[in-house]
Amino acid sequence: MARPTHYVPVISRPVVAALFHEARRHRIPMTRLVDRLLSESLQGTPGWTLASRDWPELSDPRRRDRRPA
Repeated sequence: MARPTHYVPVISRPVVAALFHEARRHRIPMTRLVDRLLSESLQGTPGWTLASRDWPELSDPRRRDRRPA
């Protein structure tokens, strides 16, 4: 099996279960829910600012996710 070229964090099973149920409740994919939750939590932090240098779409929310919610 190929190794990923970037860090892939492990999320605990209970948290994954909660994410699954919330995503299902909102009728959106889990990945979109996780992206939304993390983005809302990290915006305005020093880490977000640093990452924005390499990922300009972080500075413009309209470019970050073009898919409808």
